[in-house]
Amino acid sequence: MRRYPNSSSSPQAPIQRQRGDWEVVRTLLPYLWTYKWRVLLALAFLVGAKLANVGVPLVLKRLVDAMTITPTHPQALLVLPLGLLVAYGALRLATALFTELRELMFARVTQRAVRTIALQVFRHLHALSLRFHLNRQTGGMTRDIERGTRGVSSLVSYTLFSILPTLIEIALVLAYLITHYDVWFSVITAGALVCYILFTITVTEWRTHFRRTMNELDSHANTRAIDSLLNYETVKYFGNEEFEARRYDEGLQRYERAAVKSQSSLSLLNTGQSAIIAIAVTLILWRATVGVIDGSMTLGDMVLVNAFMIQLYIPLNFLGVLYREIKQSLADMERLFSLLEEHREVADSADAKPLKTQGANLHFDHVDFSYERNRQILFDVDFTVQAGTTTAVVGHSGSGKSTLSRLLYRFYDVDAGAIRIDGQDLRTVTQASLRQAIGIVPQDTVLFNDTIEYNIAYGKPGATREQIVAAAKAAYIHDFIESLPDGYASMVGERGLKLSGGEKQRVAIARTLLKDPAILIFDEATSALDSRAEQAIQQQLEEIARERTTLVIAHRLSTIVNAQQILVLDHGRIVERGTHAGLLMAGGLYAQMWLRQQAGADEEGGSPAPLLEAVAAPAEPGAEPSVMLPAQQR
Repeated sequence: MRRYPNSSSSPQAPIQRQRGDWEVVRTLLPYLWTYKWRVLLALAFLVGAKLANVGVPLVLKRLVDAMTITPTHPQALLVLPLGLLVAYGALRLATALFTELRELMFARVTQRAVRTIALQVFRHLHALSLRFHLNRQTGGMTRDIERGTRGVSSLVSYTLFSILPTLIEIALVLAYLITHYDVWFSVITAGALVCYILFTITVTEWRTHFRRTMNELDSHANTRAIDSLLNYETVKYFGNEEFEARRYDEGLQRYERAAVKSQSSLSLLNTGQSAIIAIAVTLILWRATVGVIDGSMTLGDMVLVNAFMIQLYIPLNFLGVLYREIKQSLADMERLFSLLEEHREVADSADAKPLKTQGANLHFDHVDFSYERNRQILFDVDFTVQAGTTTAVVGHSGSGKSTLSRLLYRFYDVDAGAIRIDGQDLRTVTQASLRQAIGIVPQDTVLFNDTIEYNIAYGKPGATREQIVAAAKAAYIHDFIESLPDGYASMVGERGLKLSGGEKQRVAIARTLLKDPAILIFDEATSALDSRAEQAIQQQLEEIARERTTLVIAHRLSTIVNAQQILVLDHGRIVERGTHAGLLMAGGLYAQMWLRQQAGADEEGGSPAPLLEAVAAPAEPGAEPSVMLPAQQR
């Protein structure tokens, strides 16, 4: 099946559009807010955890002060510290308990959001036009989806479980310092925080383009690797293993250089953050030491301030990493959400209704079509396939034969004219009902990397084993399957590479038979079969097509001699139409193609034999012409 290029931008192009961080967050919020009661409860547990965490240094201060006081009664020396120790332990436990409850409450929210987004992207990709999928880079796109869904989980985890708790704790600590101690404590703490945050944001923003470059190079290298592995046989045919390795290594080298730059900038960031924190802690301890010496602060106050600084220092030490990861998650999600914005070229209209077939009369009504604006493929194609009849389409490569099946499946919309089934324009019916009514045996059969049974059953999910076996027998592949060690449970390999071309095509025929559609399309359905197998399956296909509307796209003219109507396409136009015998008598393009094939010449080369050798003169006026057929058809 030929693939046509197009002038539209590649599917990766829209992903390059820079979206603001808040735009990405606004896109994510509706997915999280679906479980708003869980979100609110998780936030309540978060605040409770931070209140308990801030309470720990306060109890520790009371405990230290209690140990330095000489009690009047010896019992007080035991009772007061024991009470404070119990409170200390309870607050520690409460911190851990509230933290786990918060994560427990939010786990379903995060995972459901990831699942919903991933499913939505998956469905959207299947809803996009064939044009998108012919241009896509599978390796890079799958990596974008993987990173994007992981970015959702990371963003929620870092913001809700790291950044927000840190901000709450900073606010609580600053409030306590302002109300209980010298103003310099809060000034030093606030000043250090401002310097730390500004430095972190500035350097991280500068580093962001390094990470973007790494992402792009990673996707590019992954695309090359997957494309090479998918075409393993071609690589082997030409002995280009080292060539492919060099191409892959070129991408890895560029990624390595970008990664080294990213790591160097990260080292600069970490060094600057550590310097700011070290200076702030030193100044705080200096003010506390002065306070203890002049009697304005107790030893417990000094312990409290030091504990506060440690509690703030630990999360702040990771703030740069967290901010960087949040930015990275936003960048990854940006690429994921950009896939959701990819334009659906073919979509159901708002008032689309299910297709209703009554015999499945098919009509191409003066259809024009082009993949590119400056290259038209079909010109005024007009024909009807009566219900229950077979129409064959023949022509040289590139004449537009396979385009007819793509339009019938509505992978594209026509530029002019219409395609109708039982009088219903395909643009007015739902795509799901349309494709349910059509079955195809394609020229290039691609199977799922699963069992033979799964691939046959794909034509009708939920089919019974008996139905699957019956379809396999009808396609003359049952005996072959039974001869395999694992029978119907045999794996077919990536794209069905463990099977021969003929075996794959018979599996495709079986799953189409299982689908039992009203309209059948055979796109070179027996092209990969040997002559013996082709004759057997051809007879079966004719029996199957007898009660169905059938469109046959053929290269071997011997397979369509019994078609009620034969159309000859040349450069996108129907140049001849009629029955096999009538077209031979006409002596046009079809007759020339027939003679070439009978002479064993290549369709594109070879000189045609004299037409009189193929068509004998009628025996008497008005008699039916005698047509010379191959031996197996006489």
